[in-house]
Amino acid sequence: MLWYAIASLTPAAFLGAACLWGGIWPLLALLSVTGAVYFMDRLNRLLPDTQSSGLWLSYLLAAAHFLLLWLGVIALSSDNPLNLTGKIMTFAALGLFLGQVSNSNAHELIHTRARLPRRLGALIFCTLGHGHHVSAHLHVHHIHAATNGDPNSARLGEGFWQFWLRAAPAEFVAGLRAESRRHQGKPLRHPYWLWIGGAAVSLLLSYAIAGTSGLLIHVALAAYAQWQLLLSDYVQHYGLRRAILPGGKPEPMGPQHSWNAPQWYSSAMMLNAPRHSDHHLRPARPFPALQVTPDTMPVLPRSLPVMASIALIPPIWRRIMDHRAARWQNAASADQRAGR
Repeated sequence: MLWYAIASLTPAAFLGAACLWGGIWPLLALLSVTGAVYFMDRLNRLLPDTQSSGLWLSYLLAAAHFLLLWLGVIALSSDNPLNLTGKIMTFAALGLFLGQVSNSNAHELIHTRARLPRRLGALIFCTLGHGHHVSAHLHVHHIHAATNGDPNSARLGEGFWQFWLRAAPAEFVAGLRAESRRHQGKPLRHPYWLWIGGAAVSLLLSYAIAGTSGLLIHVALAAYAQWQLLLSDYVQHYGLRRAILPGGKPEPMGPQHSWNAPQWYSSAMMLNAPRHSDHHLRPARPFPALQVTPDTMPVLPRSLPVMASIALIPPIWRRIMDHRAARWQNAASADQRAGR
């Protein structure tokens, strides 16, 4: 678990130093989630096998999330120790940490079997104003991924900005409908009370700590983190669709229905979230055990953070990805016709 801890906790340590002391630390924090990750990925190493569940690291990262979120709110809303440049770099670095590390960790926690880590993961999402993602992810995405029934699965040719405007409200509504069906006749048990209430309490806490500026900073950081989660969903399912069987139901979710990125360091930082096909096949499998098999799983040409950056420019994204997605779709159709 050493590299998972180094990759995910190093940005947290630098961010803590940036919020407390300013100076060179904001730059180091920003580099730790950008340039350093890109450089380390190019070393082309492999993550060692481990039998650990990784839960201890998830707990550490959860504690770091709560500490850094409100430490960041305080530091970014006050005059010291950060100057304007330091605040810009700290905001960018903290937003990337919340979007890439905290989101990945919360995602891991909500898939565990034990109640405590599931609730902890939901609480992390609530502090980012994204508690409804728990409902939409578990009860919509994992059932309808790679079909039109899932708002978080991007269609071939759909640019990210178009996807974002569609998926952000659709995810909220899809999760609401799924939970309303699950808790029909028991409105007080509806989890959306918790998702909305948790977000409100988190924002009120920031207001109590740092006033209106703290509230606005919290909203901005949460929006940044939510945006990155949807960007990750966009990249990991772009253009891949499950075939519709004669009875009208989609074929079972397979390894060919998610994009993967095997780069070792960015995978370690995001707790193997880029190993997405294996996660969909075995949602309860702990993140250290997730695998990528390029022969059966679509693989992105670059790491997930790099591809997410490219997705912000739709014409370049489509030039890189459309023919790859079409090739996997054609191969899946050929396999289905052959009865494989």
